[in-house]
Amino acid sequence: MISVRHTSPCVETQAAQAGGPASDTCGIVVAGGAGERFGDPRGKQFVDLAGMPLVCWSVLALDRSASVASLVVVAPEGREDEMRDVLATHLTLIHPLAIASSGATRQGSVRNGLACVPRGCDLVAVHDGARPLIRPAAIDAVCERVRNDRLVAGAIAANPSTDTLKIAEGETIVSTPDRTYYWSAQTPQVFRLATLVAAHEEAERTGYVGTDDASLVEHAGGRVVLVDTARDNIKVTLPEDLIIAEALLERRLVDEGCGFGKG
Repeated sequence: MISVRHTSPCVETQAAQAGGPASDTCGIVVAGGAGERFGDPRGKQFVDLAGMPLVCWSVLALDRSASVASLVVVAPEGREDEMRDVLATHLTLIHPLAIASSGATRQGSVRNGLACVPRGCDLVAVHDGARPLIRPAAIDAVCERVRNDRLVAGAIAANPSTDTLKIAEGETIVSTPDRTYYWSAQTPQVFRLATLVAAHEEAERTGYVGTDDASLVEHAGGRVVLVDTARDNIKVTLPEDLIIAEALLERRLVDEGCGFGKG
């Protein structure tokens, strides 16, 4: 069993083994949403995916990343103990874990997660709990991009757009932009801890509401770069997304076993 001690504002589980020489990152899994579009009263983070609650797959991938030294999971307010018990039941984690409470918005939830990052982590990797197909190697690639370039404020997992895009007013097409300029943003999104904390503080001070953490850092003047990662890093938003994620994950488990080695 994982022993637990209560602190404020976080609940921390027992510290586990130390990480390797590049283990300088705290992985923050944002899983505090209500998932209203998904339509399951349990919340999509708790629905079953290939034998485990969906959120467990994101936590497992971060835990197996060579870059990660600690974990924070942001749980729905009032369900922190449930989240802790779900993770303890299904996972044997290598790294220490803290549970944070969600905020009124995703931005607020990340801010609460940042308050739980332990000392010694230079980087933070913010990941959606609803992206269960992320691989440890992809997490490491994004972390390494930030770690190895002091001129960037952050890096995000992303893919170049393959669809033809349309700008419209209502249902009328106004123009067709050159899709080579467009990427689909994913997570993890990795930043130096001090940079992301300062960006959240600036957003709170000015009332800026971003669509992701990269937008907050951009708003604060930071340069954020893109790291091309696998297209199967999908986000489960609707029930049909879960069907796709299940098929992809089951295929991965057949082909690779657990598939969460650090290489």
